[in-house]
Amino acid sequence: MATIGTRLFTIFNGKLEGNDEFGNRYFSEKRARKGRRVKRWVIYKDKDEASRVPASWHGWLHHINSETPSESEQNTNDWEKPHMPNLTGTDNAYRPPGHILSGGRRSRATGDYEPWKPK
Repeated sequence: MATIGTRLFTIFNGKLEGNDEFGNRYFSEKRARKGRRVKRWVIYKDKDEASRVPASWHGWLHHINSETPSESEQNTNDWEKPHMPNLTGTDNAYRPPGHILSGGRRSRATGDYEPWKPK
């Protein structure tokens, strides 16, 4: 969640630019300062987690794209997967076979491995 300072700054200086599918809200400064580019920021819906920003909005936040994703038509390719935030530390995190939290058992060795033995 945004701090009180961020919320106040947003109320007085922010212009809502759009929302993403996660409910995050994206803002830019109402007035550009002379000689500086306009600030852009995000206020997260839930916990502050940068991996919850989709690639299209990431490009806008970092001034790679000048138009917001809602202004420019998003053409997605059939090979693109939907954005997924980092799941590390959650119950949905990937755990390889043999991981202690997924049973602790892994397949037996195939027999092609020979450990080094000193002579």
